[in-house]
Amino acid sequence: MSADTWELPEELRQIQDTVARFMAAEVKPAEDRAPHDAYALPGDVLAGLQAKARAIGLWCVRSPQEHGGAGLSTLGQAVVAEEAAKCRMGAYVPACGAFGADPPNAIWLGTPEQVRKYGVPGVEQGRKIYFAISEASGGADPARSIRSRAVRKGDRYVLNGSKMWITGAEGADWGIVFARTGEQGDRGGITAFIVNGQPKGMTLKAIPVIRSYAPYEITFKDVEVPVEDRLGEEGQGFAICEKWLVEGRIPYAAGTIGIAQAALQIAIDWARERETFKSKLADKQAIQWMVADSEMELRAARLLTWQAAWIAESGRGDLKVASSIAKVVATETAGRVVDRAVQILGGMGVSQELPLERWYRELRIKRIGEGPSEVHRMVLARQLLGTR
Repeated sequence: MSADTWELPEELRQIQDTVARFMAAEVKPAEDRAPHDAYALPGDVLAGLQAKARAIGLWCVRSPQEHGGAGLSTLGQAVVAEEAAKCRMGAYVPACGAFGADPPNAIWLGTPEQVRKYGVPGVEQGRKIYFAISEASGGADPARSIRSRAVRKGDRYVLNGSKMWITGAEGADWGIVFARTGEQGDRGGITAFIVNGQPKGMTLKAIPVIRSYAPYEITFKDVEVPVEDRLGEEGQGFAICEKWLVEGRIPYAAGTIGIAQAALQIAIDWARERETFKSKLADKQAIQWMVADSEMELRAARLLTWQAAWIAESGRGDLKVASSIAKVVATETAGRVVDRAVQILGGMGVSQELPLERWYRELRIKRIGEGPSEVHRMVLARQLLGTR
């Protein structure tokens, strides 16, 4: 590390380089053969990529080593997330699924039996596990908007209600569902449950959106959940939910930075080659300023994300506020950068010959998912002003 600047630790720079080379040599050639809006590779192709990723230690990077994951630090997760997002489907399927999908970190708060039954197999298989919070009544304020209800009857709970915008529900082995066991509007009245498979009374309905990877509405009608599949105690659901959301916003932010950096590179390469009005686009001040603004904003967003990761690891600072800042700045910056890249490329920017138009659509969702920008601004304002 030089005396006048901060740098990533050598270990993380090596991981960063390893992921970048893996993406270029293995993931991109495989994805290039897939349709433009594909969100999954053929099974045999994916299995080959996953075997290679496991061999170099890039498997379920957010999961603990003792349970089969890579066990990376939060900063390490952010570094991997940024590089893994640099593919066409990277916004929602990093590295095209090559590194596996981590189970929600909340499962590690469960009983030893829950960890053995759900967490460890989740890492071994690397398959998507859903996390069901949002409902038609709202998603940004789960403490007050959750209407789904679980009523205990002997050795099980009976679950009724519905969830909206749930990614990864189709084909998932299990999921974590939040339902009300106490009074409406009471934060302490929410409990988390593990719903195994697709039990009787549970139905799924795809919700078409602007990305090809559709989320689902999940309906529960008298679904029975054994008491041993309650995650934590009754009333602890909101705290469990916050742990997943707050920590998850850091790699979420990093992924959007990765996409935007890749989009900026496409724009730079185009500007260097494209000639119009007797000179290269790169010679025109309008283009130069778009490129310069994009690079400055991305560097700032990256450092805010890394700072949030440092707070998560050190415990020195308000992680909830730091992750909110990172999430807002990164997602909004990424949206602007990709928009500029589309503008620089003109017609090619909206063609399906390049990933820009797909990234443009999918990044728009990122300003809503994991809490909309307005809610995160409210979190920061309350901390600064001392209000509720």
